[in-house]
Amino acid sequence: MIFVTVGTHSQGFDRLIQKMDEIAEKSTEKVIMQVGSTTYKPKNAEYFEFTENNQLIRELNKKARLVVCHGGAGAIITALDQGTPVIAIPRRKKYHEHVNDHQLELVQALEKSGKITALYDIEELENALNLAVMKSKTNVTKENALVTTLRSYIDNLGT
Repeated sequence: MIFVTVGTHSQGFDRLIQKMDEIAEKSTEKVIMQVGSTTYKPKNAEYFEFTENNQLIRELNKKARLVVCHGGAGAIITALDQGTPVIAIPRRKKYHEHVNDHQLELVQALEKSGKITALYDIEELENALNLAVMKSKTNVTKENALVTTLRSYIDNLGT
């Protein structure tokens, strides 16, 4: 199963959801999407908009062979914490998906560290999914310094 998540940002991420839905139409693998405020609604995959059930999100991340997500720290941390490989596509200001390009900076840094697979061209998503088949969940450590550091940073944002 592939789990796709776009987080809770108020701007949609139609570019990702629509492309993943096109891929799901041809795939034999189950796809579940958390679409948030995205206006495009999938026709070929199960989906939900939002949930306050954090346990559900953790379970979907854990059960997934792969998580495809936006470049939000929370989505990436949750997947890595469950030991699931991540393909992260940053929301971009130029597509009106966010107010700035901070997700681009985060995704670039995590890609450089080898923690995630970054994708900058949505047209390459299907190729990235095919390459991810070769990677095993065992290559991702459940607890690592990156997850701990990011979790600490997020926890301290409100203080």
